[in-house]
Amino acid sequence: MESTWIKLGKKLKRLAKNTLFPTPKPLISYVRRIERVKTSEKVCAMTFDDGPMDLPCAPDQFGGEALTDVLLDTLQEFGAKGVFDVVGDTSENYPDVCGGPGTPTWGGTAFDHYPEFGQDKKGGAANCPRLIGRILNEGHQITNHGYRHIIFGKKPYVYGKRQFQGDLDAVVADMDRLHSLLRDQHGYTMTMTRPPHYVDNIDGTFTAYDACAMMDYQYLAASFDGQGWLPAKTGDVQQAEVREMVDPLRKALEQDEGFFCGQIIFQKDGYNMALRTPVAFGLRQHLELLEKAGYRVITVAELLERSPFADVGAEDKDFEHLRELQKSRAIAYSDNTLRLDAPMTRGELAMLLAPREAAVDLRIRKLKEGDKSFAHRYAGALHWCAEQHLLPAGAAPDSPLEPGDLRKASDFFSGTVTGTTRREVLGKAKL
Repeated sequence: MESTWIKLGKKLKRLAKNTLFPTPKPLISYVRRIERVKTSEKVCAMTFDDGPMDLPCAPDQFGGEALTDVLLDTLQEFGAKGVFDVVGDTSENYPDVCGGPGTPTWGGTAFDHYPEFGQDKKGGAANCPRLIGRILNEGHQITNHGYRHIIFGKKPYVYGKRQFQGDLDAVVADMDRLHSLLRDQHGYTMTMTRPPHYVDNIDGTFTAYDACAMMDYQYLAASFDGQGWLPAKTGDVQQAEVREMVDPLRKALEQDEGFFCGQIIFQKDGYNMALRTPVAFGLRQHLELLEKAGYRVITVAELLERSPFADVGAEDKDFEHLRELQKSRAIAYSDNTLRLDAPMTRGELAMLLAPREAAVDLRIRKLKEGDKSFAHRYAGALHWCAEQHLLPAGAAPDSPLEPGDLRKASDFFSGTVTGTTRREVLGKAKL
């Protein structure tokens, strides 16, 4: 199978990344990467990238109906709600040349082109207002996948020749272009984004998290790959691709019927790398398996309203307080965990106390001015806390929280905080 070497390449890439470039420690952030949430309830979400697509399925067994319509028909039949992570229009991404079918550059070497090379006007929110209208009218969620689907920064492993944005303002302008289109033409406000190809680094100073913060977005990720984007090479490729979509989900449910509680499943609203659409056929089987196991498929927005965090669920004694607190304060790490048993640091306290304008806007403005002392995610909040005499000037972000710090900040808490664990401090924070 052609998908075998692609999967192997992804595994080798992850191994190299974890070995040579380990993931940085998560920090408290207004922007959280939402992959899944903690819940024992049988609810999950499905996200569909790169659409909408107003071209027929391949092979076409639906009388020429557009792929996005086929997906919406299937979701409607099962009473399921999806999340459509849409692009705006990729027709500006020329001149370019098309890579080989089945390769990562199948849709373009310098840029991506959706739904396929030379057919850009048949896809994207700017070209498919009817499909966007149907998505919204039927109660689904729409998120921002970039107007032109241009990666934020370099991605040398797979896309060494790919053009990238490399500038925070350019990234934000591209997302805002799509945001404005949905708001102005459809009266819809998006609240989440998935960076193209999950490229987070922009220029070595700013990341996708800074771009999300400027847009007031959360970072939409996923915890389970529906695999409809992968091609098969030999035999009956249609059956093979659908089987490769469905078997992992079936096996996961067979091993643990509660496996998908709170998970976000990745799907594709478009052609796979070989210009076929296994999702048109595999989605039905996914939904049949989930329905049989007692699941409801809901939007990520609804999932987060039920249970916002990856490690704290409704059974926790402080859940209701924390759920309300996170709506206005930075209390979770960028990986969407709370880690309530960990000791709180001064930097984390600063993020809790400081207004968003200091924690986000001030820090980004100072970095744009070239002030590298604001490089740390907590720098703006710490600066504000020092000005308010809540924390000492020059306090290290990771320095342990001291009881005296909490006494100085007593106006921010309902009662005396007696301990310095994250649970004890957050549990007393005023809403």
